[in-house]
Amino acid sequence: MGIFVALIIVVLWLSSLTGLLLVDITQLNLLWMVVAILGRTYIQTGLFIVAHDAIHGVVVPSDRRLNHSIGQLVVTLYAPLSYQKLSINHWRHHRYPGQAQDPDFHDGTHRSFARWYWKFMAGYINGREKLVMLLKLVAIGLLFNIGFQIPVSNLILFWLLPIVLSSMQLFLFGTYLPHRAEQANPHCAVSSNYPLVLSLLTCYYFGYHWEHHEYPHLPWYNLPSARQLNS
Repeated sequence: MGIFVALIIVVLWLSSLTGLLLVDITQLNLLWMVVAILGRTYIQTGLFIVAHDAIHGVVVPSDRRLNHSIGQLVVTLYAPLSYQKLSINHWRHHRYPGQAQDPDFHDGTHRSFARWYWKFMAGYINGREKLVMLLKLVAIGLLFNIGFQIPVSNLILFWLLPIVLSSMQLFLFGTYLPHRAEQANPHCAVSSNYPLVLSLLTCYYFGYHWEHHEYPHLPWYNLPSARQLNS
């Protein structure tokens, strides 16, 4: 099931990117452009959700090497990030939620959305890594623009912008909302009360965040069953 879900998301990501990079944006009205950007953002977020499940070993539980290979692949498609660093930081987050050792924690100072988001991103991409990522993105952009004649506007709207918006979506629903208030539970996390469809649309059920911390072995699509079990 994990491989099947990962395959669907990767195929959707590749097909939507290819189609939108080739589209003539002058033929799109504003509404369709917004829908396309939001759709690309949602699929982009799906790549990270698959990588997150791979970090937890639940994409291919029976084959650890294949599981992490898939995780590395989807992270590479998502952005030039280190899968190993993501894994280390994420397990620290699970081990020390809401504590000083938690790389996702606001540290008592960076509590506002903007400051916390900036600290959150800095915890995963340091100064040197930001430069390396920028150079990689520029190189990829030039390859598509010069080598395949893809307009810069298409690259910005349908490739770069969804990466940024996706990171904000993941932070909002996967860190800020679940962990912003002090919670009297070991996970320092609270779940949203969104219905199933809305929870899926916001961030692939990761609004059910207490359940994720309580049952880290569950893939994202099984979190609703854990939510119902504990409601």
